[in-house]
Amino acid sequence: MKIPVFFNPVQKKHKPLYEWAFGEKLDHPETTNRIESILSAIHQNENEFSIRVPDQVPFDLIHQVHDRELSQLYETAEKRLEDGTTFYPSVFFPHREIKTDPSKLSHAGGYCFDSGTPLTSLTKSAAEWSVACAQEASLFVERGEGSFAYALCRPPGHHASRSLFGGYCYYNNAAIVATRLRERGKVAIVDIDFHHGNGTQDIFYEDDRVLFVSIHGDPQQMYPYFSGFADETGRGAGEGFNLNLPLPSGVDGQEYLKVLDLQVIPALKKFAPDSLVLSAGFDTFRGDPFGNFTLQTPDFAEVAARFARLKIPTVILQEGGYSVDKLGLNVVTFLQAFRRG
Repeated sequence: MKIPVFFNPVQKKHKPLYEWAFGEKLDHPETTNRIESILSAIHQNENEFSIRVPDQVPFDLIHQVHDRELSQLYETAEKRLEDGTTFYPSVFFPHREIKTDPSKLSHAGGYCFDSGTPLTSLTKSAAEWSVACAQEASLFVERGEGSFAYALCRPPGHHASRSLFGGYCYYNNAAIVATRLRERGKVAIVDIDFHHGNGTQDIFYEDDRVLFVSIHGDPQQMYPYFSGFADETGRGAGEGFNLNLPLPSGVDGQEYLKVLDLQVIPALKKFAPDSLVLSAGFDTFRGDPFGNFTLQTPDFAEVAARFARLKIPTVILQEGGYSVDKLGLNVVTFLQAFRRG
């Protein structure tokens, strides 16, 4: 069986030009070059992959997870921004006790938590089709058409919470998929992106039907800075169902695999999920401009094999990864190893 890859070309149209980081104006790293790198590597191995184009956006599912005002804000940007215009929220409030109006772009800061995640007239459609890819991948697995599937989600999703966007993320693809899957049984989400999946954690923090595990860089030094600490273990019914594993700078493949073997895999076996969602970021790669781990391409094969051996129906969702020249190779290596595993 060929490895299914879910992707819609509309996802290429969202093109933020730059971001603001610590007072500097930088070229935006979440570019279409990332998708092109992955697609190029897939096409080079076309006998092993099957690209499938979703044809329906699951709006009801989006609104089960995200506040409707978030969608309304994206709709405002779609209607009011000219093509090629990039709008950056510039006024932020550190709490939610504020009056916000999604029909006003000037209120965008009430729905956003950083200055690196802009809006364009095409953000809404790209984010919606990113969700559609995740949804179709999960349905493929749920129908028993295969033991796993990969969604080339772009924009990514794991930083988006119920009512806030940020971290280049607008809708939380992993949370949307897991919300539907948990109707059929227990779900585990493992986030292997270099950065903590703060949005996913926030959405399931009080939920005992979803185990959330995140392996990431130390939030005392790395984005998103305010979440991802080891003492964040869940609240209420969700206490004990949130596992954060922040790691120091320089972690290599062997150290990373040791964390999987000693902490992540045992936690998954104990929870015994019916479905597994992998938020698969590849910014743990050595030399990635936004991470400080040192995994190499063969390490991604070993990571994939660890999860594949669990024999849990698995949905793999693309998150980060900004070493564009190697991103496609790393993704393909991961997926090929998952199938072998």
